[in-house]
Amino acid sequence: MGSIVYRQYSGESELPHIMALVQHELSEPYVIYTYRYFLQQWPHLAFLAYPSQSSEPVGVIVSKQSMHRDVANRGYIAMLSVHKNWRKRGIASTLVRRTVEVMKKHGVEEVVLETEYDNSAALSLYESLGFMREKRLYRFYLNGKDAFRLVLVVPPPELDEEDQAARKPLPARYLAPARMIAIPSLPYDSDDEVSSR
Repeated sequence: MGSIVYRQYSGESELPHIMALVQHELSEPYVIYTYRYFLQQWPHLAFLAYPSQSSEPVGVIVSKQSMHRDVANRGYIAMLSVHKNWRKRGIASTLVRRTVEVMKKHGVEEVVLETEYDNSAALSLYESLGFMREKRLYRFYLNGKDAFRLVLVVPPPELDEEDQAARKPLPARYLAPARMIAIPSLPYDSDDEVSSR
């Protein structure tokens, strides 16, 4: 088994391969429209892994990137699948790294995903790449299983010394933990009525 070639999604002709990989390896069923939703809007965030000398992919990642609640530029990994015969070769981590690198070029501030709470291999993979468990989502999947939402906070790009001197302070979202939002205090007026509840 030779080297792996990674290619960006190139069009509808690859869709049957992507669907076969995801349906065979993941527990959540997806209809063709779900795949097209991601692949037609964010084709640059989908990658396939092919063994050299093969036209059948053995790994795939499908993602998106958009503004979340008009506050954060958020990436979302919707699907990551590697054929069971090709696991433990770094394919999944390479697919995630490539996708996150493209997201960084488009200003991503955080990347999120969900995975089954008992999928220790997936949890280990994502945590090794810097993702943190944000929360547990009860009965998240159609099969009734819980999920963990994982988050990777992406710091702004490093600046050289010249840019460092002219740099403004970082926004609060980079100084606080990923889900901590500073809430400004409201003015207090002692003449306000006190609620009886």
